[in-house]
Amino acid sequence: MKAQWFLMFILIFALITAVFAVINVEPVQVNFLFTQADIPLILVIIGSTFLGGLIALFIGFMRQFKLQRTIKQLEKRLAESGNGQAPEEWKDSSLSPGDREIVLLKESLNPNSEDFKS
Repeated sequence: MKAQWFLMFILIFALITAVFAVINVEPVQVNFLFTQADIPLILVIIGSTFLGGLIALFIGFMRQFKLQRTIKQLEKRLAESGNGQAPEEWKDSSLSPGDREIVLLKESLNPNSEDFKS
């Protein structure tokens, strides 16, 4: 359901941006570092929107990569503990709230439990 609302928001934003861009078609002067150019405002609007989307996508990928790396590190530490339970020192306040939540989730999904046996 969350993904559907997100998709609807993106579609509405794209529609509003497209209408706004089509209304503004007159050329504007854009100053670059060493030169300036007259570019239709529609291209400036669409280009800025596209560039903002790329930046947001890049930040999202970086966040996802960091979270996956943290999960792999915690899984490795959990496997090294031997019994599938998090060691007591992991439960202290030196872990970030996100890391503590991952540790607690791993404890609740102990692979040695009867739930995972077929």
